Amino acid sequence: MHESPLMLVTSTLVVYALLIIPVANYYTHGPAPSMGAATYIKKGVMLAFFVSLAPLFHFLFVNPEAVATSFDWINTDSFHMTLSFMFDFYALVFIPVALFVTWAILEFTLWYMEGDRDIARFFLYLLIFLLAMIVLVTSNNLYQLFIGWEGVGMMSFLLIGWWYSRADANTAALQAVAYNRVGDIGLLFALAWSLSSVNSWQIHEIIELAKDKPAEPLLIALIIAATGKSAQFGLHPWLPAAMEGPTPVSSLLHSSTMVVAGIFLLIRFSPLIENSPIASTICLLLGALTTLFTATCALTQNDLKKIIAFSTSSQLGLMMVTIGLNQPHLAFLHICTHAFFKAMLFMCSGSVIHCFNNEQDIRKMGGLYRLAPITSSCLTLGSLALTGTPFLAGFFSKDAIIESLNTSHLNAWALALTLIATSFTAVYSMRIVYYVVMGRPRFSPISPINENNPHLTNALTWLAWGSISAGLLLSSYILPSKVPVLTMSFSLKMGAIAVTLLGFFIALELAHLSSKQMKPSPYLSSHRFSNMLGYFPTLIHRAVPKMSLVMGQKLASQMVDQTWLEKVGPKAVSNSNKPLISTASNLQRGLLTTHLGMFMLTLMLAIIMGFR
Repeated sequence: MHESPLMLVTSTLVVYALLIIPVANYYTHGPAPSMGAATYIKKGVMLAFFVSLAPLFHFLFVNPEAVATSFDWINTDSFHMTLSFMFDFYALVFIPVALFVTWAILEFTLWYMEGDRDIARFFLYLLIFLLAMIVLVTSNNLYQLFIGWEGVGMMSFLLIGWWYSRADANTAALQAVAYNRVGDIGLLFALAWSLSSVNSWQIHEIIELAKDKPAEPLLIALIIAATGKSAQFGLHPWLPAAMEGPTPVSSLLHSSTMVVAGIFLLIRFSPLIENSPIASTICLLLGALTTLFTATCALTQNDLKKIIAFSTSSQLGLMMVTIGLNQPHLAFLHICTHAFFKAMLFMCSGSVIHCFNNEQDIRKMGGLYRLAPITSSCLTLGSLALTGTPFLAGFFSKDAIIESLNTSHLNAWALALTLIATSFTAVYSMRIVYYVVMGRPRFSPISPINENNPHLTNALTWLAWGSISAGLLLSSYILPSKVPVLTMSFSLKMGAIAVTLLGFFIALELAHLSSKQMKPSPYLSSHRFSNMLGYFPTLIHRAVPKMSLVMGQKLASQMVDQTWLEKVGPKAVSNSNKPLISTASNLQRGLLTTHLGMFMLTLMLAIIMGFR
């Protein structure tokens, strides 16, 4: 680990400064006029992107092993912690990618949110989110990483619930926080383990010192953290629910940056995962299950944004499989290529939703290629890149991952699930293109279709170029330090493309069938399983509250109200006293016969007592 060259540190600090200045301005001088402040923030991100290219080119041509810079933070007798930044391969490549994608999304947001009176605050939230993400990827310290981790989670909550008057948006924001809390427990456990076992929070120190110890508790805690943040199976429902937020939020947070934070954390700790068969197996099987399950859920959804959200979760599962294969460089390459086309797909969905007057149901769309050619072209391009079409961005990472999986001596079950999920990717991508772009229009004739705004077309064009060329550029200039040597037959080599083509043809056939006059909703158990999201929300989100309500009814109503109060408590006391009370009150009703009878009784008693 060597000291940082001045140029790398200075450039990265300039990037931080360019992003912090608009935030500081907002809080010191108060909010500026909305559109002016939004444009100012966009220009700041654009400048930061161009500045961030300098350290990247320096790294490519000089290629130092790893660069860390540290400032003392906490220094006691038993514990020493420094404010530590890591400018290595991962950080220096990810920062320009994140800044470029954010720049395009902010350009798109100027069009998408132009009617929102709080657009300046919205841009500020996006900027603070970006800062938290950069803190997360550059930190060489678990505590510092935790600050960035919590920062992106907090901004996710605020941005999903941006339209807070809608009940669904509030529910989705709370759901995102609840699921991410589970992941945060894993990260807090990892912090505690590091402190107790190796007495350090510096990531490179933990990796060196934990190699001689049984590090499985730490790795399982980190996998739990990644499961929460990166929407792996079990903690995945928050990601499709987060689509209630504005489309720029889905495009930035829930496709290209925040959701890859969990995978990025595992990439940072990949030297330890390599040495732990248990952790590698968990990653492999969890990723395979996630990628298949979420791809299955995407097959029958009708909400355009939900289909793209499930595809994000499926790709995150593929990245987790790659971590399980001990190929962190390939996982990172997929993170970078995926950012371009997935952000573009979400922006296309935003454009389509605006064109169709806030309609998100793909069954009510169609024939868009004539009316909005740029959006249609970008949507088709993004779908092709997502499926791994040769020589687009997704191909370079996705094909390499599946080839590594094909040639590895690892679990055949995981390989089968991943190949089926790859085929499903082609099915739901083709379904989007068929229903939205192709065919005849199925929407209202008075829909306000218009894509002539330069903010929209510029943003889509930038990301389209990225979706075409990013894979080639990244794989040509940024070679991984350890390249797997792959020897395979022609059939094995063509396996990924073969299953993708199979998926395309199946999707096309099914789409033709569904466009005919048949039953509107097939009553098939497999269709219902996919459409109901594997019954996950029903079981988890409804069964638990229902159980609480039933237990409340049994305990509060039947046991306390009807049993205790009626049979044992106050009512039982009153019921046992009623006969005596009624007898005494009957004797004192003022009737003459009763008085004479009582007089005679007492007289007789007195006489008897007197004679004794």
